[in-house]
Amino acid sequence: MIDGHKLAMALRTAYLAFHRRADAALARHHVTADQFVVMALLNDGEAVTQRELARRAESDPNTIRAMLLLLEKRGLITRRAHPTDARARMVTLTAKGRKVHKEVWAAGEPVRAMLLDALGSDEANALLRSLRSVSRAMRSAGPDTTTAELAG
Repeated sequence: MIDGHKLAMALRTAYLAFHRRADAALARHHVTADQFVVMALLNDGEAVTQRELARRAESDPNTIRAMLLLLEKRGLITRRAHPTDARARMVTLTAKGRKVHKEVWAAGEPVRAMLLDALGSDEANALLRSLRSVSRAMRSAGPDTTTAELAG
């Protein structure tokens, strides 16, 4: 019988294996898988606040800020003051960033294909539904929910 710990460890192991494979595929472009996620979220051309970007990436704002500083230094993104909120910064992908994103997207295709090949279409769709259910359940528990509150 499967328990929560085994399931959590299997999910973690699969994620880390995928993440390492993606990092390796993107390394020659000097972009990490996490940086690619940020670039992909900005690829539609819409300027977003750093806070909104962190929310969309399901990441900590400090982690996003650190990645943005690295991407900005490379000329892949720009950050500018928000027009109405002096505390906020707006982020966009530069033309160079869009070009690199396109190259990195192509470099990551074999990894995405490997993921789909490992599952097949039906299993991939079932896994996607399951992962979305897990995400919703974890989010609905709230950010400050403790293990004891979840159990009891």
